[in-house]
Amino acid sequence: MSDMQDRDVTKTYSTNQNIAKLERLIEALRDGQDFEIQVDNERLTVPAGSEFSIEHEREGPMHELEFQFRWRED
Repeated sequence: MSDMQDRDVTKTYSTNQNIAKLERLIEALRDGQDFEIQVDNERLTVPAGSEFSIEHEREGPMHELEFQFRWRED
């Protein structure tokens, strides 16, 4: 889609919201299904079999841990 704009969004959720999202993600991964999630008013479908990585960053006393899925839209 050539009309799609670049985007870099971070959305913070409560512990209970995170648990619910992670439980849905785990279920989708177990079942080999796509995972659907809405982030800041944009609905995303993460295809089953997407590349998954874990990233750790440290800057002084601050740590950041990211769970990332990567896929290409054709």
